[in-house]
Amino acid sequence: TNNCTEKRQKMTSINADKSVGQLVGERIARASVFEAYGIDFCCGGQQSLSAACSEKGIDLDEVLSKLAVTDAEKPQDDATDYSAMALDQLADHIVSTHHAYLGRELPRLTEMAGKVTRAHGEKDSRLSTVETTLQALSDELTSHMMKEERILFPAIRELAQTEGLPQMPCGTLSGPIDVMEHEHDSAGNALEQLRNLTDNHTPPDWACNTFRALLAGIHELELDLHQHIHKENNILFPRALELEQQRQ
Repeated sequence: TNNCTEKRQKMTSINADKSVGQLVGERIARASVFEAYGIDFCCGGQQSLSAACSEKGIDLDEVLSKLAVTDAEKPQDDATDYSAMALDQLADHIVSTHHAYLGRELPRLTEMAGKVTRAHGEKDSRLSTVETTLQALSDELTSHMMKEERILFPAIRELAQTEGLPQMPCGTLSGPIDVMEHEHDSAGNALEQLRNLTDNHTPPDWACNTFRALLAGIHELELDLHQHIHKENNILFPRALELEQQRQ
């Protein structure tokens, strides 16, 4: 056991008792390791790394060594430290990067899913469910982003740029943030459903190029949404609530 402890201490300063969300908050490149092991760092990011590994039956030392390799390969100065960004800058970054991406990709993917279902629905009955799940996710996220851009993010910017408290229709930020986090969970469930319906985004042998492009697009959508939700749930929202609390 002493050897194990020494080995863990050598693995940079990665503390397995920290939450998965915190670890990704420190270094965004670590997200790729958690993606590979299917460890949820966005909606389920509050769980400690050791608890997440034990729940999934994954060897903690193996994950720690992969994280150490990633830390060594991708020095932090290459990446943006989102946890050090000013709140208004982080909100702007989320809108210009992730909201813009969803605005482009959701209509493209839903249209493609319709084409694939019409062409190959008889070969795989799950395709119509892929189409309806994607359409529902698109509708929900479009409304979700509108609420963030019109109500929550302007309030967070006001909090960051002034000395006072923003005028919220419902009193404090905690109400709207709770709603957004609940909607994030719902989006996470839809992504999981899409993964299950498509055999982990794997095209069958007979898949045409449009079907392959659709699956690649859904995979990219999942990766981007995980980063997007992580930045909101684990960085932007907790820091905004903390600042609001200090001002009250």
